[in-house]
Amino acid sequence: MTDLIDDLAWRGLVHQSTDLEALRQHLATPGRSVYCGFDPTADSLTIGNLLPMTLLARFRADGHRPVVLLGGATGQIGDPSFKSDERVMLDPEAAEANAARHRRTIGDFLATVDGPDPLFVDNLDWLGPMSLVAYLRDVGKHFSVNDLLRRDSIRSRIEGREQGISYTEFSYALLQAYDYLHLFSSNDVTVQVGASDQWGNIVGGVDLVRRVRGGHVHALTCPLVTKSDGTKFGKSESGAVWLSADRTSPYALYQFLVNLDDDLVTTFLRFYSLQPHHEIEEIEAAHTADPGARTAQRAIAAELTARLHGREALIRAEHTSEALFRGDVGSLDAGQLADAIADVPTTGVTSGQLADGVDVVDLLVATGLAPSKGQARRFVAEGAVSVNGERFDGSRPVGDGDLLHGKVVLIRRGKRLWGAARRAT
Repeated sequence: MTDLIDDLAWRGLVHQSTDLEALRQHLATPGRSVYCGFDPTADSLTIGNLLPMTLLARFRADGHRPVVLLGGATGQIGDPSFKSDERVMLDPEAAEANAARHRRTIGDFLATVDGPDPLFVDNLDWLGPMSLVAYLRDVGKHFSVNDLLRRDSIRSRIEGREQGISYTEFSYALLQAYDYLHLFSSNDVTVQVGASDQWGNIVGGVDLVRRVRGGHVHALTCPLVTKSDGTKFGKSESGAVWLSADRTSPYALYQFLVNLDDDLVTTFLRFYSLQPHHEIEEIEAAHTADPGARTAQRAIAAELTARLHGREALIRAEHTSEALFRGDVGSLDAGQLADAIADVPTTGVTSGQLADGVDVVDLLVATGLAPSKGQARRFVAEGAVSVNGERFDGSRPVGDGDLLHGKVVLIRRGKRLWGAARRAT
């Protein structure tokens, strides 16, 4: 059996650690409590949050107890780490609702592996009742402002900016450090994991446990998950990929993963897959031999879609994807059709227009599939246009009879470019 630390290192998941060999020895005893915090700053977690969630799953599979901290208190403040602007303040009701959704998402995800039962906690339970005097006396006195200002995550917010950083955000690091102290004291938590942008906050907790309780605890961070341009897949970043089905459908998640760039897919496979090394290496070898088959992309897309949304959702996502690829869109049910057109250019057509018939040339232009009517006519003449998956020669107008499920007509130019004409209500 592969040592957990060796496994994490092979996958590229060890970014920073307080003492890796000491952590390895510590984890040799099963049943350690390992925590990670998730602030409920949005109503869904993202693909970036999924990596520390996967870390917790790996620890659980190795016989250790995952402790999931939902930041009902810190989520109302906002972590300033490496953010260019202050977060919008979250009201308590929204934080509570978001935390409840996160608990379900993380709980369902951790349930896909066997191991000790996870423990869910909310730092509002201990930070909420704390008085200002107690905070300053029991927490604040253990932190040097000079040391805090030297942290990259805080310094980047101060240098070159007129507004600097508010005291509220400045206090975030102290509150997260106190979380570690509280969990160490109340639940014998001895390991904290997180993404690399949390390193300063995490080691603050390690130091606070040592100062106040004389305890020796551990910290481990994984790299940030970034796009090809180096930007994060964060909640406040553009192009977020959400874990909740109502924000990013299982089909959209599957499509995101199956369309990963070749320079990202190996990283995603090692980061996120729970498959053993030899199986991942076989997938990587097959991908290298024939990148066009997208073996690696399909493997990680199938695994993550099933683990996040269930096997049935994966089957539907694969069917929708294959139907679009083949042009067999008539086989899609109403839900699959809605997923398929969620991100395609769409134009509205009235019942009257459909009754009279609409020229496909006009629909090509309206959906942006052709820059002009002249070019649209050329596409039709060349046989490059299909309606609902069947080649369309333009000899008749598009009408009511072409509506799929009585709602929409799908138009394709070439093999990959889709548009939709939706009946206006």
